[in-house]
Amino acid sequence: MNRASASRDAWHPQTKEDREAVLRELEKVLTSPQFSSSKRYPALLQYVVKNTLDGKSDLLKERTLGVEVFDRPPTYDTNADTVVRYTAGEVRKRLLLYYHEHGRTSQIRISLPAGSYVPEFLQGQEEQDETRVDPGTAASPVTAARPSATAAGETREPEPVALLTLAARNSPSFGAAEVSPGLAPGRNRSITRRMLWLACAVFVVAIAVTGINWRYRAVHPRTALDDFWAPVLHDQRTVLICTGSVIFAPERFSGTLTAGKDIQYPFVSMESASAISHVSGLLQGSGVQIQLKSAGATPLTELREHSFVLLGAFNNQWSLRLVEPLRFHFAPLPAESIVDQMQPQVRWVRDPSLPYASADDYALVARYRDNTTDSWVVVLAGIGRNGTEAAAEFASSPHYMQLLRDQLGKDFSNWNVEAVLKVSVIDGKTGAPSILAVHAW
Repeated sequence: MNRASASRDAWHPQTKEDREAVLRELEKVLTSPQFSSSKRYPALLQYVVKNTLDGKSDLLKERTLGVEVFDRPPTYDTNADTVVRYTAGEVRKRLLLYYHEHGRTSQIRISLPAGSYVPEFLQGQEEQDETRVDPGTAASPVTAARPSATAAGETREPEPVALLTLAARNSPSFGAAEVSPGLAPGRNRSITRRMLWLACAVFVVAIAVTGINWRYRAVHPRTALDDFWAPVLHDQRTVLICTGSVIFAPERFSGTLTAGKDIQYPFVSMESASAISHVSGLLQGSGVQIQLKSAGATPLTELREHSFVLLGAFNNQWSLRLVEPLRFHFAPLPAESIVDQMQPQVRWVRDPSLPYASADDYALVARYRDNTTDSWVVVLAGIGRNGTEAAAEFASSPHYMQLLRDQLGKDFSNWNVEAVLKVSVIDGKTGAPSILAVHAW
């Protein structure tokens, strides 16, 4: 059968040609799909590789990387801000994915060992060996228990079923067992029986774990709500909730005006507070910490380090700016509205002839990978405050999320999605949302 054997050795580039070869490999990695869609991960990998080649690996510490690569102040708290550790973990995973696809053809391999920010370089290639196994000859238990090399140079343990089969083949009841030359037949049979019992025990434990897993999934099936939030919560310790804030402006239709960063005491409406409650409760129930931020006081650099949720539209500068390239987005003129980029004649706007407390509202629910921040973002924003409240309720409800998945007609766990909602408003109270339009890409 075919078997890939790793023939890579640790290597320290010494000459100018060696360093140029590493840089060429680095360029291939950075232009691959695993890295080209990001800004943070290539920046960190490029910095640590070039400094290692320049003999400055002693400078590759967490705080130094935070300052030099991610523009953190020299006194920043590395315990509270884990940008370096999180990014390094993503770089390790993406390197593994890259070399899983290209490892057999690359002469040099770049890796970032766990617990270190100093990259290692491996030289050589995986080789394809043609190994012929006599079907009548059983492998010994000791050989069967060794990890086998994969195409990416990693190791994996044999499956419990394979262990059971190999042990059974060596048992007296299977047929002619291979006897180790240095062991007496009685002792060999004793070792074989112990291996068989061990393999059976491993097999039983594996079956039990599988059964528990199956029962848990049967009792707690994965819902559309789980799928919607999964990319946002993946590998995140902290998620930002960035909400719009306002000041009173009686002359305006809504009675409020967006608070800028120079306003010391902005406020949020009861509807916005309800939206915050919906989202924060869901996130904390998923095991992540939340940080509540005012949109006017949140810089772009902070949004680049976490997944985040944007609440509110025309009182939230980041919602307006980040959804502008999307199909459904907000337009301030001639009236505050949601527009469809593919159908410019389509526009959803509150009825200005009705009092604010009686005009139906419209909202946008979006979850997508944002190119500006290189983060997953969820936008829950209404034209007015009622729409924002309804959008947050929609995004935290298994029922509404299932309706969204039904509208799309496919699993959206790995897709970017948008939905436009209509929200009934009666005497200032927020009614149930309904879906008007959806888009996925």
